[in-house]
Amino acid sequence: MISKTFEFSILHKSKKSSARRGRITTPHGVIETPAFVTVGTKGTVKSLTPEDLALTGTQFVFCNTYHLVLSPGVDVLKKAGGIHAYSKINEPIITDSGGFQVFSLGGNRKLTINNSNDDSKQKSTLVSISDEGVRFKSHTNGDEYFFTPEFSIQSQVAIGADFVVSFDENIYYGATEGYTKRSLARTQDWAKRSLNEFHVTRDTFHKSKQQIYGVIQGGMYKDLHVNSAKKISALPFFGLAIGGVSVGMSKSEIRENVSWTLDVIDSDSRPRHLLGIGHIDDIVDMVKMGVDTFNCVTPTRDARVGKLYIKNGILDVMLTKYKADLSPIDPMCGCYTCKTFTRSYLHHLFKQRELLAYRLATIHNLFFMEEYFKKIREKNETGKL
Repeated sequence: MISKTFEFSILHKSKKSSARRGRITTPHGVIETPAFVTVGTKGTVKSLTPEDLALTGTQFVFCNTYHLVLSPGVDVLKKAGGIHAYSKINEPIITDSGGFQVFSLGGNRKLTINNSNDDSKQKSTLVSISDEGVRFKSHTNGDEYFFTPEFSIQSQVAIGADFVVSFDENIYYGATEGYTKRSLARTQDWAKRSLNEFHVTRDTFHKSKQQIYGVIQGGMYKDLHVNSAKKISALPFFGLAIGGVSVGMSKSEIRENVSWTLDVIDSDSRPRHLLGIGHIDDIVDMVKMGVDTFNCVTPTRDARVGKLYIKNGILDVMLTKYKADLSPIDPMCGCYTCKTFTRSYLHHLFKQRELLAYRLATIHNLFFMEEYFKKIREKNETGKL
């Protein structure tokens, strides 16, 4: 029976590390944690139908507020009854706040920062940040949007995801300490405004059918991470998200930044989500540090260029040596693709640029990720993590 309420239960704690084995209950199903969150940016996991998604064992889907605001638009989604009814994705869904686009749309041109003294070099034709919010120009047609915490939350509630995320500024790699301090003060204020708007808007439209995560930032500075973690975790969010630790940072810097945050919230019993991290070589370390859920585009993006996940690494099915290889991608894999097709067939599809290649490869990589996380949960339960 599907629950109408939200709950996070910690079922087991490792005695060797800070790893946690948990369960998130939502109106759209149960998420066994640690868990991978499959990215479906525009309300679809590229190349897959909802039935395909079920074949992979996907538990949780991540959609992008900015892109859904642009198309199909929140009015359409409200009329359709929300993203689940519109997309027919039956798994729990989380939306980001749109804040990451502040960084990604700015690109190498940096950003225009209002009221900033020591970062005047940052300019962008697409994004402008002020304490009130973020002014966007659509990357598709140039239309202007003004994302405030209130607008972001209103949009996310209208989209209808199970979980929404407070509006935040994703601090760019290399930001000065002075700018990072101002950014964190802004994100803290936006977190409070997001919470206020969430309770007003959710109670108007969805009652108790949604919950909210707060975002912890900090840039490259330990004391600022600690400060942000303390302030955000003091607010009544359902869960805590760790942001700003993926773009531009080395792997050692990522681990260090995450550890600064998790040291502060180590005893916090709420679910912890790490934004934008999901590489195989990062996951176990982060789980041991206490992360519960992860989202990342890499598994699906790799699939679309023929990089298929296997036990000992990545199989590049585009290589000539697989042209006549009639074995499955992975003989031990139980996914639909491996049970049905060969490496040779996948090689052929990719070389001929057949669209089926993307579907079959994506099914395999997502199935691999779900099985990988299942093994992580089992290791924790049996005292091996």
